Order: sequence, then C-alpha cells, then structure tokens
Amino acid sequence: MVILGAKGFAKGVLEILYQLDKLDDVVLFDDVSHDSPQKIYGRFTILRNIDKVKNHFEKVNDEFTIGIGNPLLRKMMNDKFIKLGGSLVSTISPKAVIGHFGNKIGAGCNIVTGTVIDNSVTIGKGCLLNTNSTIGHDVNIGCFVEICPGVVVSGNVQIGDYSFIGSNATLLPHIKIGSNVVVAAGSLVKNDVPDNCMIAGTPAIIKKILQKPNFNIC
Repeated sequence: MVILGAKGFAKGVLEILYQLDKLDDVVLFDDVSHDSPQKIYGRFTILRNIDKVKNHFEKVNDEFTIGIGNPLLRKMMNDKFIKLGGSLVSTISPKAVIGHFGNKIGAGCNIVTGTVIDNSVTIGKGCLLNTNSTIGHDVNIGCFVEICPGVVVSGNVQIGDYSFIGSNATLLPHIKIGSNVVVAAGSLVKNDVPDNCMIAGTPAIIKKILQKPNFNIC
C-alpha cells in the first residue's frame, strides 16, 4: 500500500495499519517535503516521484490511502492517483467503535482510534474521521469530509461533500451542513448552513463566503 503523505496524519495511518497487522509492503509518497529522510522510522520508504508510485502500483500492489487532511486536497490526490492505476482503500482502526446495524462506509475512509459511530450512518468516499470524534445515529456524511478530533455530530445531521469540521465543534441534531463548509474549531452549530462558507462561534454564524470547488460530484 502507498500512503499519500509522509508527515502529520500519515503517521496516524501507519498506526492504524500496525493495529491491523498490515504493514507489509507499505511505502509513503511525498514529493514536497525535501527535508524528510529516505525512510520514516528507519523502516518505511518514502517515494519521491510519481514514476516510483506507478512502478509500485504495477509491480507490488495498486492500493493507496490518503494520509493527509484537507477535504479538497484529499479529493485532488484521489483523482490523481486513480488515474495512475491506483485503487483507493480504507484504513479503519479496530479500536474505533462502529455500530453493527445499517452503516455504510465508502471506499478510502480513514477512521482512527477512539472514533465512535452509531447505527444507520452513511459515510461517503474518502472521508477522514479523527481521534475521539462521535457520530450519532442516522447521520449522512458526504464525500471527502474531514471530521477533526473531539467533534460531536448529533443524530440526524447531514454534512455535504468536501466539508471540514474543526476540532471540538458540536453539531446539534436535525441540521444540514452544506458542501464545502468550514466549521471553525469549538463552534456550536444549531442551524442549517448553506454551501461554500466558513462559520464560527457559539452559536456559529457565517464569517466568510468560500469559492465553489471546481469538482465533479463524487
């Protein structure tokens, strides 16, 4: 497997793969951080260019997962490496607590230690659910959404594609968060939120209008 990224969250993905006992043939990709070593932790090779990734896909296996945050960047990386012949796969920690009834988790999701997911939850492709986040029942999360540590998503909430929910934010029940929304850390969201905006506060209000992403629907 190729982990896209070699810093920050990529280290969290390594921990999930350790928990799953799936560290064989794991490499990382980073063509940006030129100060990083040839191997991380003295063990995992960092590939520095696209040709090496393509060679890995052809000769070892075609699996990759996204070891970086930022919903829009995750979407772009997914599209780029799918075109190289890769297959996006999920990394789900066995130390996450996931309900057994009515849940659907899309390809390429990263769900880390301490995440709690209730029943009747739908999570789209390429999402990141970080440490100690809680997802209530009957929640629908779109594609390439990032849920930061400590977030509480109450029951019957909808979150649109490419949205970012900052650390320790709380989303109250029966609200709809649009696509490409940034919820600032610590916010309390009690009302519906339209597409393409940044909100903050307790209660959260719109602080900024964001440019609409130039992406196709997931």
